[in-house]
Amino acid sequence: MRARRVLKPVGPVRKNAEIERLYLELASVNERIQELEKQHPEASKIEAMKVSALALARQIDEICCSSTNDLTDLLAK
Repeated sequence: MRARRVLKPVGPVRKNAEIERLYLELASVNERIQELEKQHPEASKIEAMKVSALALARQIDEICCSSTNDLTDLLAK
């Protein structure tokens, strides 16, 4: 029986997993915002959740941009 190599995820795979996790979290926040808007259109919690959703979207953008920068650096070599 031959030994098999176990491959560990490298940078881009980890980044993709993090992006996917953030997208799921963002979708959950957006669903909750919609629920709150239906129940209480004037609620202050909605504004706080919108700020949270924007922060998550920024994190996703930062990770995506860093992936692009990593690829650019590799191609420059």
